[in-house]
Amino acid sequence: MVIKKLKKLLQDRILILDGAMGTMIQEYNLLEKDYRGDLFANHSEEIKGLNDVLSLTKPEVIEQIHKDFLEAGADIIETNTFNATKISFSNYHMENMVYDINVASAKIAKKLADEFTFKNPSKPRFVAGSIGPTDKTASFSVSSDSSIKNTYFDELFEAYLEQIKALIKGGVDLLLIETVFDSINCKAALYAAEKVFEELNISLPIIISATLTNGNLLSGQTLEAFLNSIVHANPLAIGLNCSLGADLLYPFIKELSKIAPLYTICYPNAGLPNELGYYDETPEMFAEKINNFAKEKLINIVGGCCGTTPLHTTLIAKKLSNATPRKIPEIPKITRLSGLEPLNITKDIKFINIGERANVTGSKRFSKFIISKDFDSALEVARKQIDNGAQVIDINMDESMLDAKSEMKNFLNLISSDKDIAKAPIMVDSSKWEVIVAGLKCLPGKGIVNSISLKEGEEIFIKQAKIIHSLGAAVLFMAFDEKGQAETAKRKIEICLRAYKILTEEINFSPHDIIFDLNVFAIATGLEEHNNLAIEFLEAAKYLKANLPYCHISGGLSNLSFSFRGKNMIREAMHSIFLYHAIPCGMNFAIVNPGQIPVYDEIPLHLRNLIENVIFNKNPQATYELVDYANNITDPQKKATLKEEWRTDTLNKRLELSIIKGITKYLETDLTQALTAYSKPIEIIENPLMNGISKVGILFGDGKMVLPQLVKSARAMQHAVQFLQPHIEKGKKTNIKSNGKILIATVKGDVHDIGKNIVDVVLKCNNYEIFNLGEKVALETILDMAKKENADIIGLSGLITPSLAEMVQVAKEMEARGFTIPLLIGGAATSIKHTAIKIYPIYKKGITVYVKDASQAVSIVASLLDKNKKTTFVNDLKQKYKDIINSYNATNTNITYYPLKKARDHKPKFDWDNISITKPNNTGITTFNDFSLQEIIKNFDWVQFFQEWGFKGKYPEILNESEVGKEAKNLFEDTKKMLNKIDKEKWIIPKAIIGIFPANSIEEDIEIYDSESRNKIISILQTLRQQSIHSDSQPNYSLADFFAPKKSNINDYIGFFVLTTGLQSKDIIEDDYHKLILKLIKDCLAEGFSKSLHEKVKNELWGVNSIRPAIGYPILPDHSIKRPIFELLDINNKIGVNLTENEMMTPEASICGLYIANPHAKYFSIGKIAKDQVENYAKRRNMDISIIEKNLLSYLSYKSD
Repeated sequence: MVIKKLKKLLQDRILILDGAMGTMIQEYNLLEKDYRGDLFANHSEEIKGLNDVLSLTKPEVIEQIHKDFLEAGADIIETNTFNATKISFSNYHMENMVYDINVASAKIAKKLADEFTFKNPSKPRFVAGSIGPTDKTASFSVSSDSSIKNTYFDELFEAYLEQIKALIKGGVDLLLIETVFDSINCKAALYAAEKVFEELNISLPIIISATLTNGNLLSGQTLEAFLNSIVHANPLAIGLNCSLGADLLYPFIKELSKIAPLYTICYPNAGLPNELGYYDETPEMFAEKINNFAKEKLINIVGGCCGTTPLHTTLIAKKLSNATPRKIPEIPKITRLSGLEPLNITKDIKFINIGERANVTGSKRFSKFIISKDFDSALEVARKQIDNGAQVIDINMDESMLDAKSEMKNFLNLISSDKDIAKAPIMVDSSKWEVIVAGLKCLPGKGIVNSISLKEGEEIFIKQAKIIHSLGAAVLFMAFDEKGQAETAKRKIEICLRAYKILTEEINFSPHDIIFDLNVFAIATGLEEHNNLAIEFLEAAKYLKANLPYCHISGGLSNLSFSFRGKNMIREAMHSIFLYHAIPCGMNFAIVNPGQIPVYDEIPLHLRNLIENVIFNKNPQATYELVDYANNITDPQKKATLKEEWRTDTLNKRLELSIIKGITKYLETDLTQALTAYSKPIEIIENPLMNGISKVGILFGDGKMVLPQLVKSARAMQHAVQFLQPHIEKGKKTNIKSNGKILIATVKGDVHDIGKNIVDVVLKCNNYEIFNLGEKVALETILDMAKKENADIIGLSGLITPSLAEMVQVAKEMEARGFTIPLLIGGAATSIKHTAIKIYPIYKKGITVYVKDASQAVSIVASLLDKNKKTTFVNDLKQKYKDIINSYNATNTNITYYPLKKARDHKPKFDWDNISITKPNNTGITTFNDFSLQEIIKNFDWVQFFQEWGFKGKYPEILNESEVGKEAKNLFEDTKKMLNKIDKEKWIIPKAIIGIFPANSIEEDIEIYDSESRNKIISILQTLRQQSIHSDSQPNYSLADFFAPKKSNINDYIGFFVLTTGLQSKDIIEDDYHKLILKLIKDCLAEGFSKSLHEKVKNELWGVNSIRPAIGYPILPDHSIKRPIFELLDINNKIGVNLTENEMMTPEASICGLYIANPHAKYFSIGKIAKDQVENYAKRRNMDISIIEKNLLSYLSYKSD
């Protein structure tokens, strides 16, 4: 079989695909009469440019092109059929010729391929039937009504069916579905191929290649989402072609090579077309870029698209003759769904919320919108499900007054034009088979069918399951067979095992694509036979999850509480509690309204007990007890009753809970009452309030409370103390005893204090008196203030590398002045290793403690200030430091480094004559004094934002975490409100400068020139070089290597940028919580601004992809090189950003970096450097070596003085 031959070859070497048929046809300068020939001499339309017809009218031309590519070394040639479908040919009124053209094209290619194989059997040749995307897309609308599309699945299917039959008739060896810009078009082609294979009882390999626009398919679908959408067809290979040259395709083929469980293919254009539409990239340049793909083992099949010729193929084949092919990586086998974005259900995702409100049978409101044709409101319902945390959207149109099939198609087509909804996978939900099929044909991604069962027997079940699999969906199987719905655990298990065997063994369904709906039935109905139904579900779920671990368990939660219609508070509580117990049993899918699932711990204990009594059938009266409770709740107040039952607790408990939950609403009322209950106001603080804040500290330290919750608790405590303070003063008792005095500061030259301020809040919450000296604090100020205030502990924070040296100086001075109090070290620049090796040995009279983050601060401080704990804590820490120091010394004696001269000999060797250097559209300085905030907010980095707050999960999944999801959502909403306010009221003024200049390199220096004449040097950027001893294949990089050497006489360019989102239009007074939000918003906006500027450079100022290394990162670790950049661009005068003495930028939320457009440029870390380079660097910088060593302290391979 062909598939076996190809797989064997692909394991041994990289296969070569031919080049551009269209480009080669252009070389023949054919006229209209050549296209027509005798066959179409009298055709009514002009057909010049319709290359496919040449297989009938000029077969000798097509034959010669194939022959040229085969002689050049192509293993696979493509048929001349890219446009040969009746959809594309309808523009020429030639639909009736499509079959003949495909057959003829395949025969021409096959004849030549067989001849070459016969001549050299050791190099077999193959013919790929070229199947283009047609000139229509099923995802785009052609009218103001976005439900009306350019084409539809069935039309595409019929067109591809005809083409594939003809290609196979002509003898192709495989099918190449190429230049895919819309996954619906691609899925129609795959479905057609499967049907033809079934009809002809054959199977051919299929290769799929997509084309990208701005990193995604034209439909907006991401690359990984597309992969998830088509992998069900088990193609031989997947890849990318057209639209971009090799350098611009590189990051995407690199991404694909990591995530694809298939062989990869790539056939780029010969660069980008010039103004005249021609491709300037030479075969030598093209081959070198492709060779780089091979060196990184990214590809298995490679060729050329637009602009490539047989010469390109010759050089590729030569370059890659001994190249090692990519090995298919071991990709974790998990459920992979998609809309426009992927949803990969990893083991970290414990539960999938399927939004239920876009269902005409379950939501009167949604039904009303659909019936009245108010589709904007209906879409808003679906959108809100996403906003509330649904990861999948269930769509159901089964209403008696509706044409369900038509409405399903219509609504899904509307969704495809709404990116906010379309990003999520869709669950097509219907009891009507034709509605399910119609819905699946509208999905660009991989969705889920809800549902099929064995109710009508195996024959129908198998037929339906095959179609679902062919259309690329996962399946929800209802535990229902010929005997009816399964109620007992035994029946549920029996039916699901039977279905599993059929789905996996007969239809080849992946277990990961099977979801069992075990039938959630109503409980608490008053009927005794219903009392055990929840237990039966849980037992079945537990068994199936243990025995079929890769499958999923689901259920419709609303059924559970059916007896309590109209009692939404009870229903929501029942759903939450059932999920709480069902998830550990294996239930990880549920159709729910994600906005109406209360947190288990927030449900009143009494109600929780009543519901659990019902779920687990604990006593015969359980139903009636819950009914009585429900009947005593009046509807208008039901939410308040549930959420505020704690208000009936004792006064002390209420005060304690107000602090723990951060609720200030009732504080003054309760504190007023407490003033009469306690003889002294201070006792209120010392008892219920301190009890609450102590529990907050424990919860936060144990990771059971997230930072936003802690800040709210601190805010509540502050509110309570402020309320009580006048009463305390009136009673002449002003001293509230703290747990200790702690002085904290960001060291001199450093302005980053977010982490320090979080520690401030955390420690205040635990009744420590904090002296927060702020940022850029000099050593003398820190130590003088510590003496003055009799501080128990000093804490130092720093973000940048020079801050490490400053901390060392503080420790030395503490030792000299005779301090004995503990010294805490923290911040992004610090580490336990640096603390142990560089600081701990210096401060002998006291102890130095590394604090990783705010969550450790409380327990560390408590241990240091507790006489009973301190000795053990310090001894354990000293032993840990000793182990680190010994390990470091042992390791470093074995590490050697190249001398600088040898490292230079080992630098990367670039063929500068064949590297394409793009001249910028604008050189010089461009200033942005009021960049669009809205544009920046689009690039807001929510992942970074939540990480800065200390959330362990990843956005957006964090919003649905069972433990911290509620707080994450609250923080998300608070932040969105502030972002809107920032934008509306112009709180922040984004400013930036970009400078692009001619440049060349000399070793590690980059000379910057004033003009293209390159006669005047206006600045020199000195960089560093890696000195670690690498393998021969891995060079020792310097950033300067990516610029053409001065001696090459090749004109190159460099870009600089400085930006800030730290400038405020006015002072904004907020509490601690909102101050932290604002600080982190600025940082994340700075990152977003960096992306927005980069896009402007790419699309307007330079017109080329580039990397943008920021100064201070491991690629450019010396912050002091900001100073010449600031002078060159006149940053201070133009946008108001300044440098501290340690080159930290003020205001915060500022970034300084470079743009480097070399296609080989990449990010790397300098690593440790030896003293010879430090001396050389200091000389080149004309700086004292001690300052250089301070700036590069953590990068030195030796101990500095």
